[in-house]
This record gives sequence, structure tokens and C-alpha cells, in this order.
Amino acid sequence: MCIRTVMTYASPVFAHAAPKALHKLQVIQNKFCKAATDAHWCVRNSILHRDLELPTISKYIKDASKRFFDIAGSHPNALLRAAVDYQPPHPTHLIRRPRNVLTDPPDALTAAVESLNDVNDTHD
Repeated sequence: MCIRTVMTYASPVFAHAAPKALHKLQVIQNKFCKAATDAHWCVRNSILHRDLELPTISKYIKDASKRFFDIAGSHPNALLRAAVDYQPPHPTHLIRRPRNVLTDPPDALTAAVESLNDVNDTHD
């Protein structure tokens, strides 16, 4: 089973994952990208992600969680709809909720990839 399939299925759960665990997954993804493209060691990961049009792990989880909450809001199951309606606690609150991932700022790699995509969009 593909890691993306597992992460898509469990994206609300991965929203609770520690940043260190997500970083380890990102390192694995970066290694696969370099191996698949036979990129030299000095090629930046942000360049690989941009060229492959591959989102970072944190961006993928954020997008999957957004899709989940968008779909859950109109789901026929009342319990699922109720889970969408809560207000996330203040960002400095110690208890993390799945919906907090939607308001979290992007990590450094995701920000670098997005800035590279913005530069490419302005040159098109």
C-alpha cells in the first residue's frame, strides 16, 4: 500500500502527528525524489518538489485535511457533521485538534516550494 494512500485515509490522524515524525516522513520522500530522478546531492529539495509538481508531506496533509472537512460538512452522518462545526482552540493551546492543521503556517520546505511556484507563475 502506498504511503500516500495511508496518509489520505488517515489525514485527520496525521494532523496530530508530531512535527518530528512528519519531518522523518519528509526526509524519506526527499530521498525517494532524489533516487527517482537521479539528482545530484546538491540539488535542493524545494527544486525537486517544484519540478516534480509534488507537494511536501505537510502541504499534502493540510490539503487532504481541508478536503476531509469540506466533505464532512455535507455528510449525511450527523456525528461527522458535528465534528466539523467545532471551533479550534487558540493556537497556543496545548491540546491539538485535527482542524488546527488548516491554520498552521507552512514549514520551511513548503514555503520554499510555494515561493518557487510563485516565481514561476509570474514568469509565465
